[in-house]
Amino acid sequence: MDLPAGSPEASGEQPGPGLRADAERNRERILAAARRLYAGHGLDVSMACIAREAGVGKATLSRRFATREELINAVFADRMDAYAAAVAEALADPDPWHGFTGYVQAVCAMQAADRGFAEVLAMTFPAAKALEKRRAEAYHSFLDLIARAKATGHLRDDFTDQDMVILLMANAGVIAASQDAAPDTWRRLVGQMLRAYAAPGADLPPLEPAPAPTALYRAMVRLTRSAPGPEGNKG
Repeated sequence: MDLPAGSPEASGEQPGPGLRADAERNRERILAAARRLYAGHGLDVSMACIAREAGVGKATLSRRFATREELINAVFADRMDAYAAAVAEALADPDPWHGFTGYVQAVCAMQAADRGFAEVLAMTFPAAKALEKRRAEAYHSFLDLIARAKATGHLRDDFTDQDMVILLMANAGVIAASQDAAPDTWRRLVGQMLRAYAAPGADLPPLEPAPAPTALYRAMVRLTRSAPGPEGNKG
């Protein structure tokens, strides 16, 4: 029987523990490189750039992760687990309003710690089925958390789950713009939004001081410079 060209058997190379160990090492190097690049630069990092950072060829990367969605799914699986755990912890809080505010702060802190995860929380990846399944589970738990917090009279009746999506989108933008010049700006945003969500008389966590005007100006300059220009200005 003819063996497929390029197979380990055809080349005399037997798929033993050594090859499996090499494949696993390459996989871990790719994941580590992707985590570093996604955390620092967001999800726009190319697969080729990740391969270079990991010190592997593009073919090796493709064998381990055939698509960008597969890689994102593997990189952020543990973070999505932590995201789901934050909802479970909030539901276990005997004070539903305190659980709600703690959850909002925890999730936004996850965004601030990892720019890639900030984008994951504000986007959907239909092809990354495991990631989306975990997100869906967390979403349904969050709906329960909202209902419980409203029942206390401390969360406004007009708050909806879409308001949390809007906050995550806004927080992702603030993090991207201010991470170097004023890295704690997101805390101020979250504090102010919790005040917007609260019904009169609700206890609120302390409000983070506003960033210094000079730091905020630097963040605004960075945001302006990173914005795409008009089509007619391309040179």
